[in-house]
Parts: sequence; C-alpha cells; structure tokens
Amino acid sequence: MAEQSDEAVKYYTLEEIQKHNHSKSTWLILHHKVYDLTKFLEEHPGGEEVLREQAGGDATENFEDVGHSTDAREMSKTFIIGELHPDDRPKLNKPPETLITTIDSSSSWWTNWVIPAISAVAVALMYRLYMAED
Repeated sequence: MAEQSDEAVKYYTLEEIQKHNHSKSTWLILHHKVYDLTKFLEEHPGGEEVLREQAGGDATENFEDVGHSTDAREMSKTFIIGELHPDDRPKLNKPPETLITTIDSSSSWWTNWVIPAISAVAVALMYRLYMAED
C-alpha cells in the first residue's frame, strides 16, 4: 500500500496519515514528506515516546528544534513512503500561535514619557519642600 516507485510519488491525505498514530503503524510528516517510522521506534536515540507523540501529524517543527545531525537526516530518507497530498499542505501551513502581545504606540508613549515626567516633578517638589524646611 505504501510502496513508492522511482517514477511516481505516492501521495497521502492528511486524514489517512492521522490514522497511523499508534505503535503498530507510526507515520509522521516532515517537510511535506510522509515517513513510516514503525520499524525505527525502538532504535530512535531520543526514545520511542518522542516519535509516538508526533505520530499521525506534522513533526517538522519539533524535528528542526532538536537539531538532528546530518547522519540522522540522511538516515531519515530511508523511511520516506510518499508525500503529503498538495491539497492538504495548506492545512499544515497555518501561522503558529504567538504569545507576544503588541502594545499600541499611544500606550507606549504614555508609559515611557508622561508617567516618568510626573514622577520626576513630584520628586523635585518633595525635595524642594524638604530643603525649604531646613
């Protein structure tokens, strides 16, 4: 079912890949290529659980974050069984959620200039009153 010839690329839908998310059939996606890592689970240096967590989905970001060696990248090519169907690729390319919040410029101006200026004036007045008492 998953054999790939030299002439034609075998395409898999995201729905089909998601079904292979258990230890008896472990598929994942890296850079739109589909990998069958079932036989590699026990050999994976990072442990079987790492692969099983990503099974049935896109593991590209996690794969790159780990910083795999050139040898690991070459070895991974032996597990390619096809590619993600082009119609399903946009489903993976959704922008990542960010935890960074933006501050509008008027708020920034207020907190960067007005509050410190008022604080400086208040400190100056308090100093002047303190010195006037002596």
